[in-house]
Amino acid sequence: MKQSSEQARRVTLGDIAQRLGISTASVSMALRGNSGVSLATRQRVEEVAEELGYVYDRGAALLRTGQSNTVGIVVGTLSNSFFGELVSGVDEVIGEARKISFLLNTREDPDRQRELLTRMREQSVDGLIVCPAPGTSKNLLETVRNWGIPVIQMLRSISDTEGDFVSADYESGIETLCSHLVRLGHRRIAFLGGDLEHSATRQRLKGFRAALTRADLPADTIIKTANTSRGGREGAARLLAADDPPTAIVCFNDRVALGAMASIRAAGLVPGRDVAVTGFDNIDASSEAYPPLTTVETHGHDIGREAGNLLLRRIANPNMASERIIIPTRLIIRQSCGATLTD
Repeated sequence: MKQSSEQARRVTLGDIAQRLGISTASVSMALRGNSGVSLATRQRVEEVAEELGYVYDRGAALLRTGQSNTVGIVVGTLSNSFFGELVSGVDEVIGEARKISFLLNTREDPDRQRELLTRMREQSVDGLIVCPAPGTSKNLLETVRNWGIPVIQMLRSISDTEGDFVSADYESGIETLCSHLVRLGHRRIAFLGGDLEHSATRQRLKGFRAALTRADLPADTIIKTANTSRGGREGAARLLAADDPPTAIVCFNDRVALGAMASIRAAGLVPGRDVAVTGFDNIDASSEAYPPLTTVETHGHDIGREAGNLLLRRIANPNMASERIIIPTRLIIRQSCGATLTD
């Protein structure tokens, strides 16, 4: 029979230890997932803890160990499924370490971001993983470090040289994509999206310009729109209305590309035949689109896991050298670029 909440609050580690005939220290280690305790013992402890209604006291743990076993994951939007993959990778690693993650959405607002980070400080989180909002102060890393909280920059960097950072190789990914379009014979290539000014935008544009400059092609057709399907529809309509419209549109991400293809169809044209369209990130919808979308795989889940592992290393060793982890991308060729389907 389950105990009342009042009784559950009185259950202690000692109660569990007495029931199992082991030490309180062993119970504590088992509940924290310490590798010094066998899996069988850990399972027995967890079963008895649940039976007795034991509730982990994070406040007491903070006083005892200096750690709350919580981390904050701060991203700019939750509407893009790519961020779901990203966060699931982080949460997987954090969960394996027996920690709990708080997921926070800045809505790409640096003022809201500052408020959320302050709240995380008040919650005594052990660390933070932040995808910085556009306009983030360059002093943010120093501010958070002065709070005594380890912080990992994810996808976007506040500084190109300072602090821990995990991301995909945006520059190389876009450069490879544009080079593929050039090989297909395209000479009027536009970039669509990227209205938010941050490092991930700058790296994409750098790759775009590098590939086109190397091919002696103009790299000045850049339409900055919201990184959404609506932004893609509106931006593509502007491109198609030009006197000399592009034959290929390189989009900031897959959502922009899906919107662009909708706009092309609305104009009575066929994506992949009349106008090539490419995306970036390889979200699930990209392979299900019509025609299937040529894109770049950025391995969001892997980025999340790398960020989570790096944060755990930083928590364990605050004085280690900074790490910058850049994960290679992979070009995925489908019909939207006009090439033969290969996957």
